[in-house]
Amino acid sequence: MEPQKKDVLRETDADAIRLARTLMRSARYGALAVIDPESGAPIASRVAVASDHDGAPLILVSSLAAHTGGLLADPRCSLLLGEPGKGDPLAHARITIACEAEKIDRDDPRHERIRWRFLSRNPKAKLYADFKDFAYFRLQPRSASLNGGFARAYALTPDHLLLGGPSVEAVAAAERSAVSHMNDDHSDAIQRYARHFGRSALTGDWVMTGIDVEGFDLVNGDHVLRIHFDRQLETAQDMHKTLVAMAIEARQAETSIGPEASLAPANDETSS
Repeated sequence: MEPQKKDVLRETDADAIRLARTLMRSARYGALAVIDPESGAPIASRVAVASDHDGAPLILVSSLAAHTGGLLADPRCSLLLGEPGKGDPLAHARITIACEAEKIDRDDPRHERIRWRFLSRNPKAKLYADFKDFAYFRLQPRSASLNGGFARAYALTPDHLLLGGPSVEAVAAAERSAVSHMNDDHSDAIQRYARHFGRSALTGDWVMTGIDVEGFDLVNGDHVLRIHFDRQLETAQDMHKTLVAMAIEARQAETSIGPEASLAPANDETSS
């Protein structure tokens, strides 16, 4: 009798789903693997990434790049996300997502939203984003493998990774003006979000780069913070109320114990 094969996968629970979504929202870059249409062999390259409102990864690539030809010939691809961090790189969480790539044409009604979210996360890309040979691709997840560290392997489905429903569209419609308003008029609140909810001790200015129904993203140079809401937003009005309530909570916490007392060492993959 053959010995029973041990299942190395853990049951996918809420913590695994949150970790997977945090890795996807926090990523600044990833390793994209495609099939070379000429040789049929897999090729991998580094790409800058952002995320759409439902969580799907977004990339901006040139038609001159080998991986773009691969995506156009065969939209099946794989995206590896996760910062290696200090010490053993295999001890840090990462996720590999099997995707189907969709090119977003410039007359696509989603193009402006995708362009804004990508450039908000990757502002240096403004130098070339509008060149004719560049295009955005949305990578629709089909399955995923999450490695949360030693002996923490999970298999995930699109339902684990992506969000849907009218609330996603409602927040998407209000996002751009809300982010601009926060950065222009409430930078002090953003710094408190980073210190209190993100537990960051980094100096310098944090900038808000996006809001979705589950949380918002802050960037300070090369560092990214993913801040989660206590509950998912239902409407654009929820977004305003929640941000105000969080600003009050963070200010009151600093008033009672001081801004330095609650700080932990800076981390570029922190989530609340």
